[in-house]
Amino acid sequence: MALELNDQNFDQEIKKFEGVALVDFWASWCMPCKMQGPIIDQLAEELKDKSNIKIAKLNVEENQLKSQEFEIMSIPALKIFKNGKVVEDMVGMQSKTVLLEKINKQL
Repeated sequence: MALELNDQNFDQEIKKFEGVALVDFWASWCMPCKMQGPIIDQLAEELKDKSNIKIAKLNVEENQLKSQEFEIMSIPALKIFKNGKVVEDMVGMQSKTVLLEKINKQL
C-alpha cells in the first residue's frame, strides 16, 4: 500500500526525504483517481524494498493546505519529488510503465 499523506506529515515524509517520491493527489469522487489508485498501490508494493523511493497518496478533499500549496486544479495529479523538490508534474491517469520510467529517470 502507498503511504497515506496528510497536511501534517507531508513535509516530514516528502519534503525532507532524501530520494525520489511519487505523490498521487486524489479524491474519492474522482473516477480516474479510482482507476489510478490500484496502479499506485502496485508500484508501492513493487518498490517497497527500495529505501530511496517512496510512493504516496494525498486525499485533496481532506488536505486542503497541501492541495493549495501545490496548486492542484485537476486530479489525479501526480508529482515526482527528488530530495524534497518537484521535478515532474503529471495530470490525468498514468500507466505503471510511464510512472516507473519517470521515477527511474530521477534515481
